[in-house]
Amino acid sequence: MQMRILLIEDEPLLGEAVATHLKRAHAVDWLQSFEDGAEAMRTVSYDLLLLDLNLPDGDGIDLVRQVRTSSQQLPVIVITARDQVRHRVEGLNAGADDYVVKPFDLEELSARIQAVQRRAIAMPAPRQTIGSLSVDLTTRKVWRGDEEVLLTAREWALIECLVHRVGTIVPKSRLEEVLYAFGAEIESNAVEVYVSRLRKKLGSDAIRTLRGLGYRMDR
Repeated sequence: MQMRILLIEDEPLLGEAVATHLKRAHAVDWLQSFEDGAEAMRTVSYDLLLLDLNLPDGDGIDLVRQVRTSSQQLPVIVITARDQVRHRVEGLNAGADDYVVKPFDLEELSARIQAVQRRAIAMPAPRQTIGSLSVDLTTRKVWRGDEEVLLTAREWALIECLVHRVGTIVPKSRLEEVLYAFGAEIESNAVEVYVSRLRKKLGSDAIRTLRGLGYRMDR
């Protein structure tokens, strides 16, 4: 699938090589400064950011943090000469999806882009609308209409499991595993108990029971 990629790299030879290589399969905007890159992201919707950290007018790590504190769900791959472990940890902790150390092979970069793209496609949107419900997977909040619904940790865990598989039957055994993850023994009817509680909070039709098969949430 073709993507629109923003490449922020101030080294002319490397920037040109990466842009030329990626343009075989994608649309690429190549910019060479922190401010130009930040401005581009304010006006254009990109599918991926390729970012050098050592920019002439700023540290790319700060740009990664800006992306992650905004509403953008933008995959970020850092490309940098900073090769120490602490630098990689800093980049990943700031929110980068991958970290590529210079010098690198262009085909390897393409493979890493494809891997990040696959993960992004597989990941559901953080804000899901399911019937009359709105579920935010990032903030772990649920609204029924305009009213926020307060859930316990276990209730949220079940909802999260169902939302990740919306439209698909989730076996009772899988929901039991979710409850077991809290480290305490659960009763044999724990799933039924929690589903009943959730229906009282979210609506009787929020979760469907398919006898002998499991449970499902439908849009």
